[in-house]
Amino acid sequence: MDILEDLKWRGAINQETDEEGLRELLNEKKISLYCGTDPTGDSLHIGHLIPFIMLKRFEMAGHHPYILVGGGTGSIGDPSGRKTERQLQTKEQVEHNVQALTEQVTRLFGGSGHVTFVNNFDWLSQFNLLDFLRDYGKEFNVNTMIRKDVVASRLENGISFTEFTYQILQSIDFLTLYRDHDVQLQIGGSDQWGNITAGIDLIHKKEGQDAKVFGLTIPLMLKADGTKFGKTAGGAVWLDPKKTSPYEFYQFWLNQDDRDVVKYLKYFTFLSHDEINALAEKVQTQPEKREAQRALAREVTTFVHGEEAMHEAEKISEILFSGDIKELTAEQVEQVFGKMPSVEVSREKQNLVIWLVDNGIEPSRRQAREDVKNGAIRVNGERIQDLEYELDPTAAFDGKYVVIRRGKKKYFLAKVK
Repeated sequence: MDILEDLKWRGAINQETDEEGLRELLNEKKISLYCGTDPTGDSLHIGHLIPFIMLKRFEMAGHHPYILVGGGTGSIGDPSGRKTERQLQTKEQVEHNVQALTEQVTRLFGGSGHVTFVNNFDWLSQFNLLDFLRDYGKEFNVNTMIRKDVVASRLENGISFTEFTYQILQSIDFLTLYRDHDVQLQIGGSDQWGNITAGIDLIHKKEGQDAKVFGLTIPLMLKADGTKFGKTAGGAVWLDPKKTSPYEFYQFWLNQDDRDVVKYLKYFTFLSHDEINALAEKVQTQPEKREAQRALAREVTTFVHGEEAMHEAEKISEILFSGDIKELTAEQVEQVFGKMPSVEVSREKQNLVIWLVDNGIEPSRRQAREDVKNGAIRVNGERIQDLEYELDPTAAFDGKYVVIRRGKKKYFLAKVK
């Protein structure tokens, strides 16, 4: 099975400019291809994983991926998928984000020498206005540009000339990479189709109709319930471990719906067809074991954060499932509970009942006494039923935290001042 057939089996192809031409080219030689991302923030999120995993599959098949970080385009803003203008970032913000994203994607590809990083600021910053208008602006028909979905969707509310020119700049990227590095394929999300085809048109105008260049887009990822993939109640799921801890990341994948998990195994993992088919059968016959979800969580967490972080996330999950949280380290407590509402508490020892009320965990002393007597209160994993128990906030987790569990699932984090 060739790589295009594999991608089709995985449901990873939305549109192609010329499937037979691309297949013929891939059979002839190993090609160079690229995917770009703009530095709108200092971390990618899991939605960005899809095209980068696509690049990784091409790399594993012997092809040469180029990853473009848009230091130039990122300074003006991509209009795709937005109803309003992006807020312009300072030069310093863009430079910081470029560096952060480059380091992040480098980790995804394991420092492979088969991947090349480029920054379109290096060539876009060299144009003056007159050269841009004469050499490139003349090649673009405004009537064609406004029919592109990415622009048409903005016409009702308005679009600035700055964002309107984005497709020209992205087209210049493709042309530059084709000329300088023989890059013949651009990959992007489904919202990038108009920009990709504009780049192909520009190459054909500048280099001739015989130039072999192609575009391929990836489907918009939706969950089985029709909502957008990648969002949680807490917001985006980031690749930066400081924004989304490896434990939270692992849990996101572990908690996927049975209706979605096989699709995600195909999209986001490098497991073989046979391995995925076997897991798909387990979803049908033994869904309660959630083996497919565990495999998905292990594979994607390892790809993004490494094997050690994946094993730690698994260990934390097992500890929490058992309820024996006293085995957690202070760092693991921060991973698990760090983003939940918390209170600051003093280091002084205090009667547990009074401490629970004073820190807002129980509404009244009567309720606190009742919960303690009934065994509903655990302090750092230990059930406490003694109404005279004196709580020492510094007794566990390096003296930094007190973790209270009320009932079966409700946790409270107290940070020791």
